[in-house]
Amino acid sequence: MRLVFFGTGAFALPTLQALFASRHKIQAIVTQPDKTGRGHHSHVNPIKVEAEQRTRPLLQPENVNEPGVLKQLREHRAEIFVTAAYGQLLKKELLEIPPHGAINLHASILPKYRGAAPIHAAVAAGETETGITIFRIVPKLDAGPVLALEKTPIGPTETTGELHDRLAELAAPMTIRLLDSLEQGGVAETKQDDLLSSYAPQLRKEQGEIDWTKLAAQIVNHVRAMQPWPGSFSTLHIGDRPPLRVSILAVEPTEEPADGEATPGTILQTEGELVVQSTGGPLRIAKLKPAGKREMSGAEFRRGYTLPAGSRFGV
Repeated sequence: MRLVFFGTGAFALPTLQALFASRHKIQAIVTQPDKTGRGHHSHVNPIKVEAEQRTRPLLQPENVNEPGVLKQLREHRAEIFVTAAYGQLLKKELLEIPPHGAINLHASILPKYRGAAPIHAAVAAGETETGITIFRIVPKLDAGPVLALEKTPIGPTETTGELHDRLAELAAPMTIRLLDSLEQGGVAETKQDDLLSSYAPQLRKEQGEIDWTKLAAQIVNHVRAMQPWPGSFSTLHIGDRPPLRVSILAVEPTEEPADGEATPGTILQTEGELVVQSTGGPLRIAKLKPAGKREMSGAEFRRGYTLPAGSRFGV
């Protein structure tokens, strides 16, 4: 099939590469405009890099729904639009350009976790299963009929970053199989039940802060969910010293006995390990990175810092 591919992030790259290796023909690639970060350094857009290496027409519109962009898209005579982690909403007039409409690759089992951050949401909720849903795009966000679905377990220690990469690889062959089926005559469509839907909005950096009053399992899942972005963190208070921001990279349950009188966030006086009280039990900090320092284990941190009784994490 002739197609136009819409994508921006690394999640979209395995599918784009699989499409290039397939018998389907990519007429053009649409990605977000170039952006710069702190210090005006350009962010690398893997989809743009791939398009330039393959010498395919590349569009980077500020607004993909503008009349001039729609005219360009019509000129490519695509039979279908394929989107993955693109970053702009596609309006009705755009969706009506190709005869087979537009499909989207979404990293959850829809209708659960519609929105921009479904992987974060699933890990944070302690889900044991997720998947890839390919659906036909309609004007309502992530609400179109399902064309293909494949599930996969979530490992008990798997982070958002690790799961993201697995799901990106899972989506690629699914997309090729679906396009093959559409070309051969059609695919059954399953309507989503809106009553079962939930929403996973884009995260903000401040949402990475750990709330030590939550249950231990919730904190473990929170830390997993925030890796690698926006990152989980907490503020360390040691006596009269200035508060120290610490990135918490991994936490896990421990057999250390709880201190029934310690408030959540208190560093327990344990030998050799960095153990913090939470609601429902203590947690061992396995890996962390103090501001301005290198990444280290909790045990290394414990050896390098004097932590008198009363030292604590929290606001």
